Amino acid sequence: MAKLKLALPKGSLEEATYQLFQKAGFHIVPSSRSYYPTVDDDELEVVLYRQQEMPRYVEDGVVDCGLTGYDWVVENGSDVLELTELKYSKATSRPVRWVLAVHEESPFKSIKDLNGKKVATELVNVTKSYLKKHHIQAEVEFSWGATEVKPPLLADAIVEATETGSSLRANRLRIIETVLESTTRFIANKKSCSDTWKKHKMDNIVMLLRGAIAAQDKVGLKMNVAEKDLAKVLKILPALKKPTISNLSDDGWYDVETIIDEKIVRELVPALKKAGASGIIEYPLNKVIY
Repeated sequence: MAKLKLALPKGSLEEATYQLFQKAGFHIVPSSRSYYPTVDDDELEVVLYRQQEMPRYVEDGVVDCGLTGYDWVVENGSDVLELTELKYSKATSRPVRWVLAVHEESPFKSIKDLNGKKVATELVNVTKSYLKKHHIQAEVEFSWGATEVKPPLLADAIVEATETGSSLRANRLRIIETVLESTTRFIANKKSCSDTWKKHKMDNIVMLLRGAIAAQDKVGLKMNVAEKDLAKVLKILPALKKPTISNLSDDGWYDVETIIDEKIVRELVPALKKAGASGIIEYPLNKVIY
């Protein structure tokens, strides 16, 4: 049987990735002792890699495809194909920002103040390119971890990833500017994409993952509406396209069903009730395929 080798990110993004694949229809069972989770798809072979290394493994053909951050594709300069952007992360759906930060009591106000200084980061190549772009000559030191604690004694500044900024604030750091924004990308080996079966399999996975992400902040809503109230209900009812309207067995009544943003449900449902809707049901969604 043909197999598609798929790499998933090990570490901070791991659990969120399992949840995303679950919504997409793939049940992945991790093992605490193995880097090879099981999946309920005989055509898939799943392995876990650190995001930092994954672009190189995909480029070299160790695996056919994988999910990793755009930041690590740029950092490695990897020659891979990007099949889609997947906007999800460990805490929010916002992009991860790699920021230039200094200690809150530091005299440095901008990147121009870092000439001749030391910058610690895990994203060495991107940081060097950014400094060069701004004509700044500074020492860039690879950080093995705990980067936030290095200013001001072990480094004058750092370039570190953040979603909410809470860790930086907790370590008394002040952001000077953003170096790079990154989201998760589905990347593929070029040779694998020339294989018709593998490319078709990857395209199907991408479609389902995108559908799962599209459904994250949406819910389904269905209700019964009398014919005399239908125009009033439809006037206040938002929808992705148009609501689905079906005749009920009782004459003069309709079933109305639509998809809406979850954040507006609490204002919308009372308005629908007032407009004449009844039997209103809200239900979660796994996927929305456009």
